[in-house]
Amino acid sequence: MPRPASLRRPVLVASAALSAFVLTSLPASATSTPAQIATAKTNGVAYLKTLQAADGSYAGAGLSNEWAFSAFAAAGTAAVDVTPGGDTSKNARSVYRTLLSTTSWPSASPVVTDYERATLNAYATGIDPARVSASRNLVADVYRYWQTAEPGYFGPSANFNGTVFAALALNGAKTQAGQTRIPQTLRNAMITRIRANQHDDGGWNYSKAEGDPAKLAAASDVDMTGAAMAALCVSGVPNTDIDIVQAKAFLKSKLVPNSGAFNAMFGINTDSNGWAVSGLNACGINPQTGDFLTSMGKTPVDFLIAQQINPGGGFKYLPSDTQPSAYASIDAVRALAGGGFTSAPPVPVTPGAPQWVAQGSFTSGTATKLALTVDDGAGGLKVCSVSLTPTGGTTTLGAVLDAALGAATPSGCVTGVTPSSGTGTVTAVNGKANSGSNTWKVSVDGSSFAGATRGKVINVGDTIALRWGA
Repeated sequence: MPRPASLRRPVLVASAALSAFVLTSLPASATSTPAQIATAKTNGVAYLKTLQAADGSYAGAGLSNEWAFSAFAAAGTAAVDVTPGGDTSKNARSVYRTLLSTTSWPSASPVVTDYERATLNAYATGIDPARVSASRNLVADVYRYWQTAEPGYFGPSANFNGTVFAALALNGAKTQAGQTRIPQTLRNAMITRIRANQHDDGGWNYSKAEGDPAKLAAASDVDMTGAAMAALCVSGVPNTDIDIVQAKAFLKSKLVPNSGAFNAMFGINTDSNGWAVSGLNACGINPQTGDFLTSMGKTPVDFLIAQQINPGGGFKYLPSDTQPSAYASIDAVRALAGGGFTSAPPVPVTPGAPQWVAQGSFTSGTATKLALTVDDGAGGLKVCSVSLTPTGGTTTLGAVLDAALGAATPSGCVTGVTPSSGTGTVTAVNGKANSGSNTWKVSVDGSSFAGATRGKVINVGDTIALRWGA
C-alpha cells in the first residue's frame, strides 16, 4: 500500500530501465573514512539549516521538514541553536513548540502517525513530548489510538506503520532523566505485534501481514524493515535476536555490490538507504563492516555520501537527480550521524538556553490529558488517554482514575475503583481486589512500582502505569 502521508517523503517508482541504469552507472568510491563521514555530516547540517523558513519554522500544513530535528540531534546540533539570520526569538525549537501547542494542530482529522512523528521530533529538539504545554501531551495523544480489539496495535491495524512508529516514539522518547516512560507490558504488546508482521523473507512492509500467509510471503520493503527493526531494538530486543538477525539478512540480500545501495521496492534511492542505515544504527549494527561491506568494497554509507551534492551539502533522491531533496537530505544526515529515528537533544551552545523545555505544572481550569495503562496481572492490558480539567498545579491518582471512568479514550480503561473517594490505598480496580501480597501498584514515568493510593500526587505529563501483582 502507499506510504502514509504523515511519515513518507515523495517517492518515484523506478522502472526496470531506470533500475538497470542506476545499477551500472554509479561512480566508484573508496569505503568512507571517519573524516569523510564527518565532512558529509557537517555539510549536510548546513544544508538542513537552509530549510528553515523566515519565521523559524520547519513544520507547517501538510508534509513538512520537521524530521530535520531528528537529524540535527543525531548530528549534535541543538534545534534551539538553529535560527533564521541569528534571530534567537525565532529559534526552531520555540517555533515548533508553539505549533504543537495550538488547538488546531495537527488537523481536523488527525491520525496516530501525526502524534508519533511529533513525539519523535519534539524529543529530539529538547521538548518533553508529554509536557509540551498545559494542554498538550503527545504521549497521551498516542495512547488514544490503542486498539482494544487488537491489543498491541496503535491506529487501524491495516496501517501497520502506525504500530511501528508507536514503538519508536513511546520507547525512543525517554524522560528528561533518560528513563523509558512506558511499562514493560506495553512494550511487550507492541513487540509481539511487530514480530507477528515479519514477512517470510525477514523484512516488513507498511501494511499489516499478521495472519495472512499470502501477505507474509510477499516481498518486504527496505524502508519499513529499517523502521521495524529499530522499533524492536528500542523496545529492548537485542540485536542477536532471531528476528533482528533475519531482518539483517534481508537487508544484506538487497545490497548492490558496486555501490553499497539497497535495491529497494521503489528503486535505488537515498531515503531507503537512510531508513535502512538508521535501523542498523538503532540496533547497534555497523553499516560499514561485516555483512554490509560488499564484495566490491562498498557500504551503504558509501552510497549515501555519493548522493551528496557539493557545494551546498544537500542529498539527491535518485542517483540520476541533479538537485537536492529535503527529505533525502534529512534521512541521509540522520543515518550518517549514527542516528536511529530520534536522538536525545544535544546541549545547546546558545547562552542561557536549556537542554530541555517542558510545562512545569497543570494550569487550573485548562483541560489536559494523561497517559494511563492498567495491567490486571493476568494478561489483560488496558491503555488509554484520560481527559481531565485540573483544579490546581497537581492532581491525584484518585482524580485521574475517577476521570477515566467516563473520559478515557478508548473507553473501558477503568470501569470501577475502590475506594471511590478519599486518599487511602486503592484496594480494587475494574473489579479485581488486592489479595495478600498481590496488590495494585503504581509507577509514574517508568519509576519502580509502589503501592497505589488515591492520594498519590500526579504531575503534568506523568505517564501512569497501574499493575496488579506482588
